[in-house]
Amino acid sequence: MNALKKLLLVAICILSMLCTACGSTTDEKEVADNTKTETLKIGLMPDIDSIPFIIAQEKGYFKEEGVDVELQYFKSAMDRDSALQSGNLDGGVSDMLAAGFAKAGGFDVKITSSTNGNYCLIAGTGNTAKSLAEMKGQNISVSKNTIIEFVLDEMLAQNNITEADINKTVIPQIPTRLEMLQNGKLDGAVLPEPMGSIAVKNGSYLVNSSEAMKINPGVMVFTNDSVENKKEAIKAMYRAYDKAIEYLNSTPQEEYMDLVIETAGLPPATKDALVMPKYMKAALPEKSDWDKSINWLNKKELVTEKYNYEDIVSDILTK
Repeated sequence: MNALKKLLLVAICILSMLCTACGSTTDEKEVADNTKTETLKIGLMPDIDSIPFIIAQEKGYFKEEGVDVELQYFKSAMDRDSALQSGNLDGGVSDMLAAGFAKAGGFDVKITSSTNGNYCLIAGTGNTAKSLAEMKGQNISVSKNTIIEFVLDEMLAQNNITEADINKTVIPQIPTRLEMLQNGKLDGAVLPEPMGSIAVKNGSYLVNSSEAMKINPGVMVFTNDSVENKKEAIKAMYRAYDKAIEYLNSTPQEEYMDLVIETAGLPPATKDALVMPKYMKAALPEKSDWDKSINWLNKKELVTEKYNYEDIVSDILTK
């Protein structure tokens, strides 16, 4: 009888140890799952809006905030938008026009913040034009149905000039547009920074800019799915982004420009040509900028719906 009791006690002890081990493994797995770092895939363009993301990556700000950010680089808006709509990106540096196109095409994206980009109309090397009025009849290069063309059309409207007064030459690739402008193959082109500053440094002339017109259609967008399911990761990304803004606004640009040029694939001339802007921390875009953008899309019959600000802009930053 005593032997039987001893066997039972041994069996009970063994079962207890097994249950404890299983419970511990389960608990450890739950802890590991809860602390798993969320990944965001972000698409960038060769412009100044991408620089804060590069700095946040290099300085480890994303890691500090508990988010894994994978940066992907594109040379044209078309390639960036294709990657976004195919599910290869969660979000990207973009613009209001692209967001309107996506929504009209049945692909739901949300604008989550404004950015600091500047888009410049540049008269090419050898062109004596110093104003848009003097560029009548000339070839001005844009990427069709994008923020670049929108900015040019806003400039034309401000100067009471019609589209018929100029010749739009479509060149989607930004580096190609810059090269042709500098080689005298174009009378003018609309370029994002830093490409505009590089062109001016190399002998071209700044005619006008979106900054001078006080419009800012540049934004950050995320897929609606990412906004709904990766909300905390996006908020963490923005905390890291703001840290990068603080760094950029307080650090001489020569300390980081080599890194930016190499990482983003910018021309080496960027280092001497670009004067960095004073970056603003992440904030929602102005409603007036959205109204101008959607009105342009409607007027050109590129988008039939007149989406309201609330239809396209997420309040993830303010929640």
